[in-house]
Amino acid sequence: MLARLVLLLLCLAFPFVGAQAQSPAQTSAQTPVAGLSMPGTAVLTRELVEEAGSYRLPVGPFSDGIMRTLRVEGRIVQQAWRIEAQGMTTLQMLAPLRDQLTGAGFNILYDCAATACGGFDFRFNTRVMAAPDMFVDLLDYRFLSARRDGPNGVGQYLSLLVSRSGASGYIQMIHAGGARIGLSDDAGTIPASNTGTNTGTNTGTATSIPTPAQDLALAEALLDWGHVRLADLEFETGRSALGQGPFASLAALAAFLTEDDGRRVALVGHTDSVGALEPNIDLSRARATAVMTRLIDKYGVRPEQLEARGVGYLAPIASNRTDTGRDANRRVEAVLLNTE
Repeated sequence: MLARLVLLLLCLAFPFVGAQAQSPAQTSAQTPVAGLSMPGTAVLTRELVEEAGSYRLPVGPFSDGIMRTLRVEGRIVQQAWRIEAQGMTTLQMLAPLRDQLTGAGFNILYDCAATACGGFDFRFNTRVMAAPDMFVDLLDYRFLSARRDGPNGVGQYLSLLVSRSGASGYIQMIHAGGARIGLSDDAGTIPASNTGTNTGTNTGTATSIPTPAQDLALAEALLDWGHVRLADLEFETGRSALGQGPFASLAALAAFLTEDDGRRVALVGHTDSVGALEPNIDLSRARATAVMTRLIDKYGVRPEQLEARGVGYLAPIASNRTDTGRDANRRVEAVLLNTE
C-alpha cells in the first residue's frame, strides 16, 4: 500500500526510452496509423517517422529484471493523440481501439494494465513520447501490442499506450509495417540495466549501469528522455545534507528552468535496498528536498517550477547485490513534468 501511495504521488510524464534520430514532426494529415478511427475530439499532437528504423515491441510484462519483446524493423510511425476523456476510464479509451484492431485482422500479442504490465519499470523500458504530447500516469495506464500477418512475409505490428490526466486522455500509437519486418526471437528481452537501448542485438545480460542520455547535455536529455540522473551530487552516507558543491548538474538544471517559466520538474530521490522501505522513502525525499532548496536559494529557480519526491528503493537502475549497483541506485533524478 505504501509503495502504491508513493507512485500515486508521482503520476509523472516521461518521454520515450531509447531516443533515436527521427524525422521532424508531421502533423498535417491527422490520420491515425493502421486505419484506426479516433473520436471526433481527437487531436494529433505529434508524429515521428523513421523510414528505416527498429522498435522493441513489448509482448510481456516487466518481471525479474527483463521484459519480453520482439524487435521489429521497417518503417516506424509513432503518434501521440489527445482526446476529451472527462469521466472516461483508460479501459473505455482503449476498448474501442482494440475492437477495431481485432476487426481488422490484428491478433493481440499482449494486453495489460499498469501494475500487471510491470508499473514503473514497464513504462521506463518502452518507448514513450515526451510531455506535453504524451502523459503517463504510473498507476493508470493500459498497453497492448498486436500483429497482422500479410502476404510474402510482410506484416504489421502495432502498440497502443493510453493514459489520462484530468479531463484529457492520451493515446500513443507505434506502428511498424509496409516492409518486411525483421524479428529477433520470440522471447527477446531488454535487460533492466540497458534501459534506453532499444536498438541492436539483445544479449539478455546486464552490461552497464545506465545514466539516461548520459552522452547528451542535461537540457537535451530532459527534453528527449524526460528524466536525467544528477550524477555529480554528493551526500554523506545515511544523511540528507547536500554537499557544498559546486555541482554542474544543478547549474545546468537551473539554466534549463529559468529559460522557460512554464517548465516544471520533479526531483525524485532514490536509495539502495539496505533497510526498511519507509525510512528509505523518508531519506530519499529529504535528499530531493535538499536539492530543491539549493536550486531555489542559490540559483533563483521559482519554487512553483519544482517539487520533491522520494521513492526509496522502489525504482533501482542496477542490482542491489553489489557495491557498484547500490552506489548507482543512491541518486536524485530530475523528471520533466507535464506542462499543461
